[in-house]
Amino acid sequence: MKKIDRVKKRFVEEGLEVALNGKESDRIYNKKVDGDAEAHLIALSCSQPPEGFARWSLRLLADKAVELGYFEDISHETVRRTLKKRNQTLAKERMGNSSGTKQ
Repeated sequence: MKKIDRVKKRFVEEGLEVALNGKESDRIYNKKVDGDAEAHLIALSCSQPPEGFARWSLRLLADKAVELGYFEDISHETVRRTLKKRNQTLAKERMGNSSGTKQ
């Protein structure tokens, strides 16, 4: 019932479009990872993991990137999103090139 009341109130105060879809955020997000930092992060993830580890974890990558001075601070979630974005780009490139067409 509370949700219905909130939607009705939003409809009366702000209109149908906002009631159905919500309003756009005015918040501006600053990017923590630019192209240079992304390259350092990718190079780090391709390097040998620390002794005692079979592979890099997201938390290890985040900690090492801060230790090396690439970032003042960075979360493992930001590392995950950055690497995921890069992997999606690589997958698209491979799919495009495997069909025999160049982009």
